[in-house]
Amino acid sequence: MSDQQPNKEEPKEGNAASALVEKIQQLGQTNVPQLAQDSNIHCLAIVGQIEGHLQLPPQNKTTKYEHMIPQLVAIEQNPKIEGVLVILNTVGGDVEAGLAISEMLASLSKPTVSIVLGGGHSIGVPIAVSCSYSFIAETATMTIHPIRLTGLVIGVPQTFEYLDKMQERVIKFVTRHSHVEEEVFKDLMFAKGNLTRDIGTNIVGQEAVEYGLIDEVGGIGKALGKLNSLVEKYRDEKGKEGLIQ
Repeated sequence: MSDQQPNKEEPKEGNAASALVEKIQQLGQTNVPQLAQDSNIHCLAIVGQIEGHLQLPPQNKTTKYEHMIPQLVAIEQNPKIEGVLVILNTVGGDVEAGLAISEMLASLSKPTVSIVLGGGHSIGVPIAVSCSYSFIAETATMTIHPIRLTGLVIGVPQTFEYLDKMQERVIKFVTRHSHVEEEVFKDLMFAKGNLTRDIGTNIVGQEAVEYGLIDEVGGIGKALGKLNSLVEKYRDEKGKEGLIQ
């Protein structure tokens, strides 16, 4: 007969772990972004295709905007998080979903730094420029092209007016949050001969900086270094506000 008592804590730990895994599988997130205790930076990855109001096929790698928005709210509310690093490698996707993510990033009170790795195409461009400071890898690309409609398109003037207004929303956001001139951005968007089956422009690394879309060419080290310096300024400003109050 053994004197050892059964460990009653193991089932609880197992249940908690399985509940967490199930939550990640079901929702794509935990309730609050989980960080290492010694980290004040949250990393947000936007990869694949940005999924909006319509669910994409299961074989598509997607970033679901209904997962991103609660994370951004949690980041804003969590006092331990002082900065956000946004990793972009996206082919674009739903315009309104992309703009929603962009507006939330732009309106965060905490410093944000984006880095385009691989690609930041289409509606990924507004997301890249929405942050406090932006980087692009030397070999990364950004495709700028007009907005497309999918599905049933009604051939009436109102359809084209709606499309034009939606396109104007994207143009205004990009020019407001970067250093690119509106006319230059429109020229890139409507250029002919650069893309084989479309109109628009594909720009690589340093070109994005020269056009004024992205702030600097650099990798993860530079991006984190810049974010840490912005966090220091953020702390100083918060400290001054506390002294004034």
